[in-house]
Amino acid sequence: MSLDADRLVRETFVARVEHFPVLGSTNDRAKQCAAEGSGPLPLLVVADQQTAGRGRGTNRWWTGRGALAFSLLVDGRSRGADFSRGPLVSLSAAVAMTEAVGAVLPGVEVGIHWPNDVFAAGRKLAGILVETLAGGLCVVGVGLNLNNTMRDAPAELRAVASTVLDLTGARHDPMSLLIAFLRRLAALLEQLPTSPGLVGRLADGLCLQRGRSLSIESGGKTICGRCFGIAPDGAMLLDTPSGRERIVTGILAKEKPPPT
Repeated sequence: MSLDADRLVRETFVARVEHFPVLGSTNDRAKQCAAEGSGPLPLLVVADQQTAGRGRGTNRWWTGRGALAFSLLVDGRSRGADFSRGPLVSLSAAVAMTEAVGAVLPGVEVGIHWPNDVFAAGRKLAGILVETLAGGLCVVGVGLNLNNTMRDAPAELRAVASTVLDLTGARHDPMSLLIAFLRRLAALLEQLPTSPGLVGRLADGLCLQRGRSLSIESGGKTICGRCFGIAPDGAMLLDTPSGRERIVTGILAKEKPPPT
């Protein structure tokens, strides 16, 4: 991928950019930079190919040729925000990506699957992995299926994921999409200290799981219920047999469509 680092620094809130043709994990590289403690932030790490991309838990992220994989290392202290509030940071990235990619997918339903995925036309299009670090630092990792194709994907992914190329039949400029995402993310992160409920409300408006029966693993147990939406603080709201429950963090174990 042709990446104009000077343009990214000039037109977005990032202070410096690292670009690798091949890298194990952009999140791991961002965490390494955080441990080394050198250089201004935010730092953007971009890889044309990841050999060990990660999702939540033990999940792996497939990075096909033409995909967009990157991580941001951000200092919450410099932005007046508490980035230990992982759900709202993750949802900020999900909202920003939904809006950015939705602009190149007219007529396609694009939205959020709590806690960290962007779906288009009923299939996974992007994943987000947020890792909070010591000292107010936070890594926001994003994998977007952009100009790759599911024809090259592992067999188990072809029925559940999609790419912008497959949905539109055309390639799209990764720089333009990356800039749109970064600008929107910066604006949302700026709102967290004074309007923390804004991101949750935006995510709720983009939630594709409303009315679906979900099973979520959280706190060592599995909670099953019907999705009521996303709360202003980023929690998932599930209507269960024992009442409505708020799930602040968890892993989606199972999902069923709403009854017809």
